[in-house]
Amino acid sequence: MEEQYTYAVARIRAKELTLLNKQDMEQLLAAKDYDEAVRGLSDKGFGDGEVFENTEELLSYESRKTWNLIGELVKDMSVFDVFLYSNDYHNLKAAVKAVVTDVKPDKLFIKNGTVSPEIILKAVKERDYGILPEHMRETAQEAVSILLKTRDGQECDVLIDNAALRAIREAGRKSGNKMIDKYSELTVALTDIKIAVRSCKVKKALSFIKRAVAPCDTLDIESLAAAASKSPEDLYEYLMLTPYSDAVEEIKASMSAFEKWCDNRIMAHIKEQKQNPFTIGPLAAFILARENEIKAVRIILSGKQNSLKDSSVRERLRDLYV
Repeated sequence: MEEQYTYAVARIRAKELTLLNKQDMEQLLAAKDYDEAVRGLSDKGFGDGEVFENTEELLSYESRKTWNLIGELVKDMSVFDVFLYSNDYHNLKAAVKAVVTDVKPDKLFIKNGTVSPEIILKAVKERDYGILPEHMRETAQEAVSILLKTRDGQECDVLIDNAALRAIREAGRKSGNKMIDKYSELTVALTDIKIAVRSCKVKKALSFIKRAVAPCDTLDIESLAAAASKSPEDLYEYLMLTPYSDAVEEIKASMSAFEKWCDNRIMAHIKEQKQNPFTIGPLAAFILARENEIKAVRIILSGKQNSLKDSSVRERLRDLYV
């Protein structure tokens, strides 16, 4: 079993040398404007010499490049579905709303998922839910029913987002890999906390919060929801009893600081794979490292386009894998 990934991990170790590091990010920040930053990225291999109309086209290309590389190294890509389910369920939301409101969803779709957006749209439009993966069928049917009956877009979103979290956690458990399993647990737990914090700020009812949060191993979601429905102090008190007590100070600082803390928590977990040469873990870590790198580049380029101060942009940057 170990030999199965030896070559793939060796290739990934070589590719890790091309990841952007802190010095690279500082050089991008030091660029005088957006165009100079893009040229700097091109020098680092972004875009492979192609010309793109905008930031999103460039970054989408880079994301596809990562997945194409992994596809060359691994025969069964399903173990990485856990990283793509959020895209699938985003596309489900877009398809449901498009069909019910009779608008074109093309610009709302994300291309990189486990199911093509066209299949999802066809399933919703024709009510042929059997062509969807099993974990999406009931959710798709229920979402259409809710939106047709109530026209409540938020309720529809809550249903689909919750189903996405459950699918991510289940995929992590079934992966057979400790790194992916823990990643799925962290993703669900941290998202649950985000939901709780936002719900607490706008004083959402307990019933709403309980529908929104998803089960995980490191949080008692009943207690989390109950605390969030009462007050920020009750929520902080509960979180201090969990493995995520460090989050409290970040939440008090700002939502932006907390979200950065969440991303850094996941990055700290995947960095452990640097010492693991024989499993699929380093490949999964590379995927997440690239996505984190792309997110950082997006933040910098957005800052350049909007003439933000470098210090303001730097505060939003997450920890890097290298």
